[in-house]
Amino acid sequence: MASNIHGPLYFERMGRTGPVIAFVHPNPMDQSCWIYQMAHLSSWYRCVAIDIPGYGRSPKADSGLTMGDMAQGCWQAIDEAVGGGEDAILVGCSVGSAIVPHMYHQRPGATAAMVLSGTGYNPGKAFARERIEQYAAKGVDYRWEYTFQDMSAAFRTTPMAHYFADLFAERNDTADAKTIIHQFEAMLEPEADDHHSAIKCPTVILTGSEDNSHQRAFALQERIPGCALKTLPGAGHACQLEQPWLFDRFMIEFLAKNGLHPVT
Repeated sequence: MASNIHGPLYFERMGRTGPVIAFVHPNPMDQSCWIYQMAHLSSWYRCVAIDIPGYGRSPKADSGLTMGDMAQGCWQAIDEAVGGGEDAILVGCSVGSAIVPHMYHQRPGATAAMVLSGTGYNPGKAFARERIEQYAAKGVDYRWEYTFQDMSAAFRTTPMAHYFADLFAERNDTADAKTIIHQFEAMLEPEADDHHSAIKCPTVILTGSEDNSHQRAFALQERIPGCALKTLPGAGHACQLEQPWLFDRFMIEFLAKNGLHPVT
């Protein structure tokens, strides 16, 4: 069991055959934010979408939670979902994209590839301190309000954006603001000097042009050897929700290029 987490992480599975893809969500969403990718990519892959501690139906975590704890918890969820001993393609958005490289460092030989979105190189991590203050002041109900900040200005006004905000907030009775704060405290941990430069697996960044992290995505690309980057024009932070057709296309093209797509 991963340290500082009160039990195994919750996950959903879709797809019975093919390579394994594991999805790790952003704040303030949960594993449901991968609904389009799970439905589409399960045509060829065994898809596993994980709730990190304090979100969705995963357990709480204690103060002292680390990025390594969350990475280990995600690997344990993958092992439970597929029986263990399998390589996995790791896909993250925002907080998920911060966790996924830690997963790589724990099992580099089992990481077939990484797909990062809603991310960029941000050494100061001022956003984490801001989220700690906001969740401390507003509690778990802050999730509904913050969901719209993960979206572009155009998308956040749509009924679909409100649908997703309501969907995540309806699970607040099993979410935990203190654990979410501990997650952001973990994100403030210093990273090893070679945290990005030591990554050897195929990696791509999918970034929305309207994401506040968009310009920082290019700096992150420079830090990861051989990293590719694709821009989703008009999309925000959670670009997999706003433009799943383009997100999926870019992801499949990347996997096919690296010999990881079962259909040629």
